[in-house]
Amino acid sequence: MVKKVKSSVTYAKMRGIVSYFTALIKEKKFVSNDLMQKFGSSHPIYRHLDSDGFLRPDDGLPVEGGATALCFSNPAIQESSRVSAADFDYLKVIGTGSFGKVLLARHRETDEYYAVKVIQKHTILKRKEEGHIMCERRVLLRTLNHPFLVRLHFSFQTRDRLYLVLDYASGGELFYHLQREGSFVESRARFYAAEMASALGYLHSLNIVYRDLKPENVLLDSAGHVLLTDFGLCKEGVVGDATIRTFCGTPEYLAPEVLQQREYDRTVDWWGLGAVLHEMLYGLPAFFSPDRAEMFKNIMSQPLVLRPGVSAAARDLLKRLLHKDRTKRLGAKHDLAELKCHSFFSSIQWEELVAKRILPPFIPSLSGPTDLANFDPEFTQLPVPPSLGMCEGTGMTFPGFSYMSENVDTASSHAKGH
Repeated sequence: MVKKVKSSVTYAKMRGIVSYFTALIKEKKFVSNDLMQKFGSSHPIYRHLDSDGFLRPDDGLPVEGGATALCFSNPAIQESSRVSAADFDYLKVIGTGSFGKVLLARHRETDEYYAVKVIQKHTILKRKEEGHIMCERRVLLRTLNHPFLVRLHFSFQTRDRLYLVLDYASGGELFYHLQREGSFVESRARFYAAEMASALGYLHSLNIVYRDLKPENVLLDSAGHVLLTDFGLCKEGVVGDATIRTFCGTPEYLAPEVLQQREYDRTVDWWGLGAVLHEMLYGLPAFFSPDRAEMFKNIMSQPLVLRPGVSAAARDLLKRLLHKDRTKRLGAKHDLAELKCHSFFSSIQWEELVAKRILPPFIPSLSGPTDLANFDPEFTQLPVPPSLGMCEGTGMTFPGFSYMSENVDTASSHAKGH
């Protein structure tokens, strides 16, 4: 049953429609530069919006190390991953991104199901995004051991495509559940926020700033636990009080210091958590307006106004996370430790949470691994691209990209003669 919350459902439906047409645009290989003009492209920020509505580095803005710089992997890892595109059956499209599609795939020998992110090389090269793709792969390899971050199992390439074989989160996107329900009760929002905070704190401990927290990048596994995904906008090497200036992210969740093109730090992730928590509780991101220019103005200068209906602790947490001065934002001094001590999370036993010993408030109803009830039909109805399983010569456009997890089932490896 969908809650009849007029504003939140209208917003969710609007974003769902945008996702649908974005998927169609990608499927038909159309690129509409007019689309952003209709949203008010006279605002200077709009020259940095790509066709998917994301903010990406621009020639007129600082770029970390150059967007075209290739990030090479550890030479100890052999380029041959011993796994290829032909080892999988590609069943359904379950998501789309800026550079390709995400598909549900079954490994032919092990019968294991994975989410395979398939990226078009020509798109990456045309947009000069090689550095971001290799950075995503590298971050995936550094975050294999946290329960709320999606894991990389294999990566390989063909002549035209890159493949990242990831955990399959059969519970779908958090956004899809928000789209259907409008908002969440506070206990459910608290559980998700705590697991997200744990994942962000872990990334920060590795000197990684995530920079793109939003409901579309938060997945649910079959048991209802959070899995953060999509590390393409991560920034590595942010140590201590170090700052960044690259202008990137998703408009609704950008911190004011990013919009103002000022230096920022890891606290942009705590702002993002505040924006997502606000959306879970109220059905809208904080400062939202359908007019993006007005929304940017709201983020930068309007005071936060919180409607009643949530607890005083929740409102206080939102005020502290969504503080416009990053130096006064919750988490600015002691990062995750500050959030753990906030009264909103007083009922959370953090060690139990990380051990996945706390029962999730919502467990996806699934008949089996191919049950796609938790995925947007606008994605699952898209055709599976042809020739995904072809293993033509790679050309090694992205040296050091291939990888195979050491935790691969040994029986499978023996079956393949390895």
